[in-house]
Amino acid sequence: MGYPVMLHIANQHVVVIGGGRVAERKIKGLLEAEAKITVVAPSATGGIQQLAAAGALVWRRKTFSPDDIKEAWMVIAATNNREVNEAVAAAAEPYQLINIADDPERSNFHVPAVVRRGRLTIAVSTGGASPTVAQQIRRQLAEQYDEDCGRYIEFLYECRQFILRNVSDERIRKKLFKAIAQESFRKKGNWEEEFHRLLEMIL
Repeated sequence: MGYPVMLHIANQHVVVIGGGRVAERKIKGLLEAEAKITVVAPSATGGIQQLAAAGALVWRRKTFSPDDIKEAWMVIAATNNREVNEAVAAAAEPYQLINIADDPERSNFHVPAVVRRGRLTIAVSTGGASPTVAQQIRRQLAEQYDEDCGRYIEFLYECRQFILRNVSDERIRKKLFKAIAQESFRKKGNWEEEFHRLLEMIL
């Protein structure tokens, strides 16, 4: 059983071994998290090549060698060659985070299927049992939690910051937090207007 966490990997050195579609998909998520990415692969998809040309990542056009991951904080082996992936797993140090795309048992972390709506992140994992099922569930969640939900979460963040700065009474704080998180509040729309009305009633 894995332990779910949200990692802050901005400016951390991540090495991706492989230049195919699986690697490109992994890279897109890493770029969203602002990681410093190095790709090691003798060939790469057009998308990866464009990212390298734009300076979004470093592409080492070569086959894998253990030195490639020596300074890496996180390593992702995403080739379609089992021998290469096994070599990456064997070269990794115990302190490094490593994901082997075709061998969950050799990985010490898994990349879940993710729905992002602004500050809201919903992750789905089957522990490597079935990425296909994880993607199916992700699509269902994406329909349930649309872009409007992302805007609502951003509104809640702004409200929380305002309450923490301006409301010192802990009891009133909790009451406000609970009120704006109710589904009935969200459905009213005009959230800012409703929030100010709520403040007038409670304060």
